[in-house]
Amino acid sequence: MRVVFSPFLEKMPQASPCVFPWSSLWLASLATLVVQSAFSSSYSPSSSSPYQRPVAGGKRPGFMERTLVLLDVNTRSPIKVLNDNFLSLQLDPAIIKDGWLDFLSSKRLVTLARGLSPAFLRFGGKRTDFLQFHNLKNLAKFRGPGPDYYLKNYEDDIVRSDIALDKQKGCKLANHPDMMLELQREKAATMQLVLLKEQLSNIYSNITITARSLDKLYNFAECAGLHLILGLNALHRNPDNSWNSSSTLSLLKYSAGKKYNISWELGNEPNAYRSMVGRAVNSTQLAQDYTMLRTLLQSVRYYHRAHLYGPNTGRPRKNAILQLDGVQRVQCALTMLWHFSCSYYMEGRVNRVEDFLKTRLLDTLTEQITKVTKVVNTHTPGKKVWLGGFGPAWAGGTNNLSHTYAAGFLWLNTLGMAAVQGIDVVLRHSFFDYGYTHLVDQHFNPLPDYWFSLVFKRLVGPRVLAVRVAGLQRKPRPGRVIRDKLRIYAHCTSFSNHNYVRGSITIYIINLHRSRKKIKLAGTLRNKTVHQYLLQPYGTDGLQAKHIQLNGEKLLMVDNETFPELKPRTLRAGRTIAMPPMTIGFYVIKNINAYACRR
Repeated sequence: MRVVFSPFLEKMPQASPCVFPWSSLWLASLATLVVQSAFSSSYSPSSSSPYQRPVAGGKRPGFMERTLVLLDVNTRSPIKVLNDNFLSLQLDPAIIKDGWLDFLSSKRLVTLARGLSPAFLRFGGKRTDFLQFHNLKNLAKFRGPGPDYYLKNYEDDIVRSDIALDKQKGCKLANHPDMMLELQREKAATMQLVLLKEQLSNIYSNITITARSLDKLYNFAECAGLHLILGLNALHRNPDNSWNSSSTLSLLKYSAGKKYNISWELGNEPNAYRSMVGRAVNSTQLAQDYTMLRTLLQSVRYYHRAHLYGPNTGRPRKNAILQLDGVQRVQCALTMLWHFSCSYYMEGRVNRVEDFLKTRLLDTLTEQITKVTKVVNTHTPGKKVWLGGFGPAWAGGTNNLSHTYAAGFLWLNTLGMAAVQGIDVVLRHSFFDYGYTHLVDQHFNPLPDYWFSLVFKRLVGPRVLAVRVAGLQRKPRPGRVIRDKLRIYAHCTSFSNHNYVRGSITIYIINLHRSRKKIKLAGTLRNKTVHQYLLQPYGTDGLQAKHIQLNGEKLLMVDNETFPELKPRTLRAGRTIAMPPMTIGFYVIKNINAYACRR
């Protein structure tokens, strides 16, 4: 029997104040429980779990199922402190083209977005660099085609809805008729084929964002308690390849006149411009463009202190790293406060349910973060790094896969790994649109990843804690690495949750094993009352379920403005946590009075 630490924490420096020595109590607990585990494996009857696999090597049936894991958390000080808006959202400009922007005033959609506040709302993506602003009040011709037979009535309905919204004061909310929504879904389905063809060919058409469109976007963000970050077109170029800021200046003046509190970003993945439009923008030119944008913001009085985020680059391959390195070198001289955002799509690597269970795939994020932070820390140590454009699949996702319970393994693991490595904000692409990679579907129903996000927001705070895990694992073969299928992360419980006093701890666990795992709280967590929030698939579809249950209760919206009550199950002090196979659970350790979580 060997004591092994979980791989996502074993590389922590030994001298760090967050890594604590083994206490005599911990060693005593370990010795006692290992002996108990050995006796139970000898004398207890085998488990009847349907998920149990045959164990090779002549081991007794039920040995793997009864493997006990010991868990402790360093409660003295956090290893990382993240942004309060750590889990944030993104909307793609494609919603202008497919028509869904006109429905952001939906009362149900605003309620769902408000459930994930506070958060940033980044309006950006591949089509950021094809946006053109026109100070018009949304003439029908700028809205794109609708269903041919119903086009006139459909456009008239939109206009009538806009007139009704204009009469409202404060948050402008609407309940759209079912027929109107059905026509919009038809339009979006048709337009989605056009958008997908553009994405696959990497050839994009221009998108007009009108004053009315901007009003609707800002109304949505403001009503939902989100802070809007608006992406600006960096591909609008003069003949000498310098940035043409005329459209941006018009946009800034309009927004300032409306007193819209907006932060700004220039371009999306400039390292990919050559492949998209055959024109490259090198790091020196990009830094000059950001300098021009900062000057432009300072010239508009309302935005002279507005936040500017960037540069945004793609996955850290060679050209992206070279451009980032060049921009950071120039940035040191400019002393500009930028944030770096790395888009992290899984491309075509997730095609089956089993792919979401592959630890090697889940661990690729760590390698990418390491590359990015190395460049940033070389030139501007301490600068915040954001992870933007995250989605469970590329090019709209896959039906019955990327919007199911199985995708939650990738999503929660991304949040956990990003937090441990100090990523300040993770932007989820996309909150809502047509397709299969979103948090909310086209019927305004929350998908599994939305419920995971909601529980995360309610329970998990920005202070990250060091985890110590010990247990029984098989000996690795020479030259092979055993990647941990039991992912455990710990944070201080969110101070916004008034059901728990300061000093509480939230642990979230991802069990990728096909067998049940038992986790015993030890050390500082020993003999504490625990609230369990166990999230499992609902129905007969297993991991491909589009609905989930919390402690056995199906999660559904009560109505357009009311969330279901998230009821915990109380585990008595000292009880072992039993994680069912292939599930995700959140556990709040109450009344522990952790020093790291009191202040």
